[in-house]
Amino acid sequence: MPIKLFNRKQHKTCVIGLDGVPHSLITKLAADGVMPRIQALFCTGRVAPMRVTLPEISSVSWSSFMTGKNPGEHGIFGFTDIAEDGRKLRFPSFKDLKADTMWDLLGKRGYKSVVINQPSTYPARPIPGALVSGFVAIELERSVSPPQYVTPLKKLGYEIDVDTESCKESPDKLFTSLNALIESRRRALDFFWKEIDWNLMEVVVTGTDRLHHFVWDAGENANHSHHIDFLDYYRRVDGFVGDVVDKFHSENPDGDVFILSDHGFCRSDFEVYINTMLEKEGFLRMATPDARELDAVTEDTRAFAMDPARIYIRRRGRFPGGRVDDGDVAPIKRDLSASFEALEYNGKRVVQRVFDAEEVYSGPYVGNGPDLLVVPVNGFDLKGKFGFKEIFGERRLQGMHTWDDAFFFSLRGAPIEPDREIHILEASQYIMRSLDAK
Repeated sequence: MPIKLFNRKQHKTCVIGLDGVPHSLITKLAADGVMPRIQALFCTGRVAPMRVTLPEISSVSWSSFMTGKNPGEHGIFGFTDIAEDGRKLRFPSFKDLKADTMWDLLGKRGYKSVVINQPSTYPARPIPGALVSGFVAIELERSVSPPQYVTPLKKLGYEIDVDTESCKESPDKLFTSLNALIESRRRALDFFWKEIDWNLMEVVVTGTDRLHHFVWDAGENANHSHHIDFLDYYRRVDGFVGDVVDKFHSENPDGDVFILSDHGFCRSDFEVYINTMLEKEGFLRMATPDARELDAVTEDTRAFAMDPARIYIRRRGRFPGGRVDDGDVAPIKRDLSASFEALEYNGKRVVQRVFDAEEVYSGPYVGNGPDLLVVPVNGFDLKGKFGFKEIFGERRLQGMHTWDDAFFFSLRGAPIEPDREIHILEASQYIMRSLDAK
């Protein structure tokens, strides 16, 4: 079927990302009157719970969202990956994404996109329209494409992110910084709104993720000293979303609006150090007891973990000195799965499910990823770091990600079937269809 290109200016869509906002939380805050404008939208359109790709972290989820592909197809498996020598870590960037984004595909059909604060797009590269990278962007100069917009954004006082280290220690600074950050997004959006004749306008709010990591307890506990601040921030998010939607609909009454998150969130009770467990179970051995780097993994190791809970089997030919033959992989996977499923803390089960990567990934890059993925029970924050003496430790962040309980909203219904949980891989399809481009 040919793509319709006539009356292109009439096809416009607005997308708002709310990083790490759970379906359960946003529907409650909307129903309770904290987010009245979101509630009005939910009553008009359709909101659904959403499950995301694994592992349930922003670099993977947003890459899956923007491409409509799973990690085996787009090649991003985490914030860190294994270098070619098999001994060191590397940090994947937007350059490592191996699939077209929906903005690329829209561009091939003659559409322009403006994308503001999109995580996992650093360093920015050209798209048809304009791109401003989000987390983990470092320098604004490398976060903007085309680069001609760096100077205007600087004049607007645009900020990429909060100072996470100082905000982690000071809730007062956190809330001040989050409020300033959302106004920074507003100024950038207003600028690009008039600057570019766009078809897709997308802006992502990442302050919600920071809020949940640092002060999740404030949201749950009405007696918490920062409970009102927590709710007030969501009121500010509600106002921002409502203003964007009103602005869009004043000019595009027939256009669709999508709002979504990239993963869920819940309270963290404990950290769980997967590599320590693997050591105690005999799957992993380190060169020295206090070693904290990947290159200290010994050649007789059968398996090790990378953040957050990606399990790699040291196959012969894949890792230097790897000793696990192909015929031994399946039994090792079974043994690993049994160990994870038996892991308990004070009589509580720690692991919800263990996935074989072949169950959840498909595509040409499956072999670059982990062999198993471990999904925890809510409250147990799995970590792939080395060098811890005990399997369980005190939490360092108040909130943790979940692979379910994300959300997806369409003002026009998408169409989303009632009571159906959708998957993040569907999101870009709905957005492109709203532009008559899928």
